[in-house]
Amino acid sequence: MIKEIREVLEIEAQGILDFAARVDASFEKMVEAVFACKGRLVVAGIGKSGLVGRKIVATLISTGTHAIFLHPVEAMHGDLGLVGSGDVFLALSNSGETEELNVLLPSIRHMGCPILAMTGNASSTLARQADVVVNVGVAREACPLGLAPTTSTTVLLAAGDALAVALINKRQFKSADFKKFHPGGALGQRLASRVGDLMLTESLPRVVTGTPLAEVLELMDHVSLGAVMITDEKGYLQGILTDGDVRHLVASGKCGKGRLEDMMTVSPRCVAPESPVYDALNTMEEHQITVLPVVDASGMLVGMLHLHDILGKGAFKFHARL
Repeated sequence: MIKEIREVLEIEAQGILDFAARVDASFEKMVEAVFACKGRLVVAGIGKSGLVGRKIVATLISTGTHAIFLHPVEAMHGDLGLVGSGDVFLALSNSGETEELNVLLPSIRHMGCPILAMTGNASSTLARQADVVVNVGVAREACPLGLAPTTSTTVLLAAGDALAVALINKRQFKSADFKKFHPGGALGQRLASRVGDLMLTESLPRVVTGTPLAEVLELMDHVSLGAVMITDEKGYLQGILTDGDVRHLVASGKCGKGRLEDMMTVSPRCVAPESPVYDALNTMEEHQITVLPVVDASGMLVGMLHLHDILGKGAFKFHARL
């Protein structure tokens, strides 16, 4: 049985790899059409394709794309009124010959909606009537009878995810935007907090101006938070030295030489403890940094906010550089 299970997974994985290898400009055109849409993306499909379509819509909605699912049968009995001239229509059908779906296409065309298609049959009725066609065909189903949609629905689902992710990048959808659509999730709850709720206040990696650079580097290595903050004797923030700064110093041959004040970043970007966490995250993403000093209205250092404290240590990955 283990062998059979692995074979199913390998067949479906190969189906996705085959699809990835033949992705071409038609997929890019599909992304551009949805991105340019002034209305909504209307996704339609029957049977298993319809179930996958509902999942695609759910993913799109939660990541900033206005989308709805339209059941073709219900559309023929009044729900077609949900579709407007500013919408884009995405039809899902492995065979491309689904009668209940194809019968809608003339009406959709009459409304002036662009028709997009994800189908496993590039010469089908659906494909011939569509403006943009993405071929999601597979060499074989994982079902031993070749009847139950298995590999084909997996590839269709993956194609929908690829569409959603391409639109996330196209829209520059950020983690802070995620909070608006997931207020009940763990990340949403963190982003709804204030900086003061998450910031580090104990054992801050902090030194005063005039500290020898060797001591600063030793502290940075010990705390492993990616940065050391520099204050004056009264605790007012003067600058920050990050791992990235140290790498640049090493590359230039200046590490270990000169004064700390000449090497730190003066007047670094900061955040107030009462600021929303999603504002801090946007600042981190915009400037590709992972640490923000937290200062009060007078400029006194009161804490430090690290990206991991926002996203949850170990729960997310974020590719940024100091």
